[in-house]
Amino acid sequence: MEEFGVYAVFGVDGPPQRLLRADGSRRVCVAVPPTVRQVVLFSSGPWGERICVDAELNDAERMPITIGKLTPYNRCLSWEQWEEETWTDSVTLNITLEGGHLTKADWSEPELILAVKEYTPKDTTTAPLAAREPNGKRKRGRVVAEEDVGEDKVAEERGEEENVCPNGGVERTTPVRKARGQTKGGQKLFSGGGDAAKTKGTANKARDAQGIVGRTPPQSAARTKSRQAKTPTQTAPLVSPSARWGQTLCPIDAQTAILIGGQGARTQFCKDPMWKLCTEDMSWVPAETLAEGPTPEARIGHTSVYDPDSKRIFVFGGSKNKKWFNDVHILDTQSWKWTMVEAQGKVPPLAYHSCSMFRGELFVLGGVFPCPNPEPDGCSDSLYIFDPNLFIWYEPIVTGDKPSPRSGHSACVMQERKIYVFGGWDTPVCYNDMYMLDLGLMEFSAVKTTGPAPSPRSWHGSAVLSDTKFLIHGGYNGNNALSDTFIFDTDSNSWTELTLPQLSVPRAGHALIAMDIASRHCFPLEGKDVDMDAGFVSRTVLVFGGGDNEGTFYSDLTTVATEELLGAI
Repeated sequence: MEEFGVYAVFGVDGPPQRLLRADGSRRVCVAVPPTVRQVVLFSSGPWGERICVDAELNDAERMPITIGKLTPYNRCLSWEQWEEETWTDSVTLNITLEGGHLTKADWSEPELILAVKEYTPKDTTTAPLAAREPNGKRKRGRVVAEEDVGEDKVAEERGEEENVCPNGGVERTTPVRKARGQTKGGQKLFSGGGDAAKTKGTANKARDAQGIVGRTPPQSAARTKSRQAKTPTQTAPLVSPSARWGQTLCPIDAQTAILIGGQGARTQFCKDPMWKLCTEDMSWVPAETLAEGPTPEARIGHTSVYDPDSKRIFVFGGSKNKKWFNDVHILDTQSWKWTMVEAQGKVPPLAYHSCSMFRGELFVLGGVFPCPNPEPDGCSDSLYIFDPNLFIWYEPIVTGDKPSPRSGHSACVMQERKIYVFGGWDTPVCYNDMYMLDLGLMEFSAVKTTGPAPSPRSWHGSAVLSDTKFLIHGGYNGNNALSDTFIFDTDSNSWTELTLPQLSVPRAGHALIAMDIASRHCFPLEGKDVDMDAGFVSRTVLVFGGGDNEGTFYSDLTTVATEELLGAI
């Protein structure tokens, strides 16, 4: 039987070179030749009990440029320099094998450093990888704190990123709302070092709020741009998602929701992009290696929707730094297998759009699309529909008073007849208008509302509470993250503002969903008579992540019973 191994190809003309073997070192560092602009990493042979291979491309300061993960279902990775603007010279490839009788002692194993000689087609033989003594390697450089390098240097590092949370300009950080016994779970945006990652051992009881399920300690402030993988400095895997914004949370049944994507501090893309939430006890399970097939590339501003008939999740669009997506990834939740669709028809790369499921089709409205430099990115006012049975995109004929171009808006499907579109922005203008799309007539109309309407905002959360009511919470108004909560009644076209302690923290770019939760650990409101032995189903609003106007990202999960929300009207 063929022996397990991990191989790399450096450059388009380079031969495969073995980096890991079944009985060799679990950690390898390889210096990428300066002339190489493409790297391919792949495995060969049976995986056995091995779980995954974590891979990082690091810059000269050993800060991750991009990362990836080989699994038994995703056995190949490739990187190209044009995709990563921080890829210059002195790039190293670091890979770590997990699983297969791995013990804690294995993490103290010295990293094997390999040297790769540059290859040209004229060579008749290829120089083998030469191992160097582990003691001869250089120590990792420490991350320089933001306050040490000055504002000019920090501004230079930020650059003109499309995916920068506007709250990132805030310099200070404040204590984060915590549950009893939990450590601080927020991260200062664009923080530069260990100070931003420190945790406090005592909870801030004055700011405790019912419904906070838990937080994770802050992650490293290194300039990572993709998935959360275990590094040699970590002795235990994460037990819940890292702090982030711009992710999606998609419910698939009364016990499960799937978290996908997001971006953490200093515009780094999360290394732990996919989690499974078990609502019975509100616990998290890393889900990236649970499913077969290629997982979606790290991204932000995408959408994910669930089709209960086919039991599939559809992930569309989003962006990563200066890379934009118009791909469709489908996760079959019965077979737990990913597929990427090669769809016909034209749809532009979009991010921060809305995506609604109606009769098995995806209705994609608005969003940001890239424009050639030096033009600024534009906003769309188009409606695109994806037919997952035919794998085709088409633009329907739509009449009426359609919304102006925008992104970061929300869309709620009500009674399987209408889509209500609220807010959004087209820089520098934020909106708080409401439009309704009649799905029978395919006609837009502006909605005249009464009551105290939400202020203009984008990147807010929204969820359907009942046949006639949906929720709007938080968002960004162009200057600050917001914390207010509103319910809209489609029968009376009226707004009602709510004040709830669970939803009092300013958030933008958070995930907010409403789902019917079956649990024996949740309790009904007072006066509700249920059989506690059999459990019960309660419609509940869940809020995860997001960023606030103090420059902090969250990793907490907040729950609020829909009955409590409707009872507060």
